[in-house]
Amino acid sequence: MKDNLARKLVVRSLLHLFGSVLLSVISMYFLINVGVWLTDNVSEVGSIVRRVLSIFDRTYIAMGVSILMFFFYFTVLQWSLFHYLSELNMTVRKIADGTYGLDHKIEVRRRSLFGPMAANVNSLVDRLHHALEEERKAEQTKNELITNVSHDLRTPLTSVLGYLGLIEQDRYRDEVELRHYVQIAYEKSKRLNVLINDLFEYTRMRYDSAELKLKNFNLTEMLGQMLVQFHLPLQEAGMTSKLDAKETSVMVKGDAAKLVRVFENLIANAMSYGKEGKKLLITVHTEEKAAVVEVINYGEPIPTTDMPYIFDRFYRVDKSRTQWSGGSGLGLAIAKSIVLKHGGTISVASDIEQTAFRVTLPLIK
Repeated sequence: MKDNLARKLVVRSLLHLFGSVLLSVISMYFLINVGVWLTDNVSEVGSIVRRVLSIFDRTYIAMGVSILMFFFYFTVLQWSLFHYLSELNMTVRKIADGTYGLDHKIEVRRRSLFGPMAANVNSLVDRLHHALEEERKAEQTKNELITNVSHDLRTPLTSVLGYLGLIEQDRYRDEVELRHYVQIAYEKSKRLNVLINDLFEYTRMRYDSAELKLKNFNLTEMLGQMLVQFHLPLQEAGMTSKLDAKETSVMVKGDAAKLVRVFENLIANAMSYGKEGKKLLITVHTEEKAAVVEVINYGEPIPTTDMPYIFDRFYRVDKSRTQWSGGSGLGLAIAKSIVLKHGGTISVASDIEQTAFRVTLPLIK
């Protein structure tokens, strides 16, 4: 919308100018009548008025009084407008030099022409405050990321170095113990590999450095194939699985490999935290212009206090789990980044009956 503040200022100034002229004429007329009345009815005042009129021409007196009246009325009419502008300028200056904090609000006078300007300044300050808060949170996040990565990498690395040190120093009784040390070092190394790969993937997705290889594919078919691949791990976890698809063909456009990772993570999560429920259900349906997938398990519910943080990086619901039995803490954060990059959403709902992760993806237009 085109800003018409300048036009409003011109119109208001012209109105004030016209009003000042009109008031000056009225005042002059009133003063002339009063002067005539005083001249006729009050002898002392009348003599003074006649003496003044004998010195100055009446036309000049009328013009002078009219000009004075004009400036007086024009100043009074414009005073509130420019006084408010002066207040705006002073408040902005104090915000700029730090006298006022960024949470300070300028008074918005809705009936003033500069009211919208005050509202815009408040909006600008709010955005600046928000940007500074985001910068502070980003710095805090970076520090937490470094701390968490250092901790998660140091522990398995320490174990690897420790067991390899024992082997290098021949501090084992027999070949069986040697193989045991090698096995432990190998498992710790795999753990390190998972952490590094997850961290690398999260960073790429978080900062949009990973390009999506988009293609059209059938989401229902992809999920069916994934359940076939997870058949043995699910069986070993004592769980059964089912795909409930209301439509056999739900076509979406996306990076199939990355979306596979999303659902692999959700299925693995269900196996780790919902195995007590013995069942895994995946539903697929469409809602308006979106494909909706729900990965449901029937294990213990996610605590309410953990729900807001479930998609945060390095967050684990079960604090009692060690990093050896839990994941890297990046799986759900990576899944969220991938889904958002596809223009979709991911959320979770959990109660005493079930825990359902819900993913929406745009359908092919």
